[in-house]
Amino acid sequence: MAMQKLYAGVKLRETRTRLGLTQKAFAEKLGVSLPYLNQMENNNRPVSTGVVLALAQEFGFDVAELSTGDAERLVTDMREALADPVFADGAPPVADLRLVASNAPALARAFLELHRAYRQGHERLASLDEALGREGSPVQASPWEEVRDFFHYCDNYIDAVDRAAEHFVRDATPEAAAEALFARRGISVVLDDSAQLRGYDPEAGRLTLSTLSSPATRRFQLLHQVALVTQADLLDATLDFARFQSDEARAIARIGLANYFAGAALLPYARFLEAARETRHDLERLADLFGASVEQVAHRLSTLQRPGAKGIPFFFVRVDQAGTITKRHSATRLQFARFGGACPLWNVHRAFETPGRFLRQLAQTPDGVRYISLARDVSKSGGSFAAPIRRYAISLGCEVKHAGSLIYADDLDVTNAAAFEPIGISCRICERSECHQRSVPPLERRLRIDPDARGVLPYEIER
Repeated sequence: MAMQKLYAGVKLRETRTRLGLTQKAFAEKLGVSLPYLNQMENNNRPVSTGVVLALAQEFGFDVAELSTGDAERLVTDMREALADPVFADGAPPVADLRLVASNAPALARAFLELHRAYRQGHERLASLDEALGREGSPVQASPWEEVRDFFHYCDNYIDAVDRAAEHFVRDATPEAAAEALFARRGISVVLDDSAQLRGYDPEAGRLTLSTLSSPATRRFQLLHQVALVTQADLLDATLDFARFQSDEARAIARIGLANYFAGAALLPYARFLEAARETRHDLERLADLFGASVEQVAHRLSTLQRPGAKGIPFFFVRVDQAGTITKRHSATRLQFARFGGACPLWNVHRAFETPGRFLRQLAQTPDGVRYISLARDVSKSGGSFAAPIRRYAISLGCEVKHAGSLIYADDLDVTNAAAFEPIGISCRICERSECHQRSVPPLERRLRIDPDARGVLPYEIER
């Protein structure tokens, strides 16, 4: 397949800086002139095939990173932000957005932060939020969104934490390693029937886990506490690097990093990647092999982005019954709506109707990319008759070119174009003009309204 023109100046410059090389030394190793390297780093010229090969041969560089990562996510996020009615005069063309994402990613993120602040201020004002009633109160991104974006732009892979977790369980099972650690430190592990999943009393040296939770959840909480007890310096260094805007965001991120450690210890990278390939990504078999839940396995599959040892690029999402996205990550070109719900044509919404079953879907997004998507409900019991049941649905998927590595694709006709259902990101930025499930008009397209004619929609979208 012929290689398309690839502009990756930011990635190229970041690679050179990480290696500690001057432009001259880097140019010599790549076999190009200094002016040519300078032009590539400033996106005045595309990265040549020879440079791509040299990066792989000289530095063992995963060249797939040149065409993936932040840029496409930034373009998607900017397109959605620019679909806001405040930009009623029209959005810049996609080509301009790609230039900004490639050449000035910091500026793109600043724009997204500004738009997020505007939206929050507008929504709080509309609901008469008391927080804005105090004079001088700044409008900031919510701590939760700030942390979610941190993991999103790290490709949901934190190398140092991942490797620390893998090292922790190198000689024992996760549960045995955790129990041995706590025994050495004089920390007792107690089980009770409390509704609280985990409680740690550092003065008494006692960790309490609930018997009302599943064994997989108890293992996860056990390893979460291991992270807090043994990895404080590593977690702090990662949090310092992230530079969160508030103490609340930093505290939420600490929990997120401890969760990341727990998941990486429960499902160690190398062993899990090998098992995933051997089982052809059978979620139930993997859950049984590692003593984990199906949701934990699905989430872990979406984090296998270690340079030089990457797994299949998956997307992973969890939604509640209202269609609100509560977890999201994508290592694919499919990016989820940051505001509002997911596309109603997506099979994840139907998973609530078929509890305990996997639903499969072949889907195509407006950009022409085809995916295979797997959805299932993950309802969580409270452990007693009176406790409420938390109902969620998860979806895991990848581009259809990886279908041969998935057991779930065995009897699907991935060569039949008619088998792929059209889905989008969100109605506000979806370009499809014939969608029968459209809830609002696309903000980037003009409408034609005829009072004497009515189709599925009360308007027509101009092409």
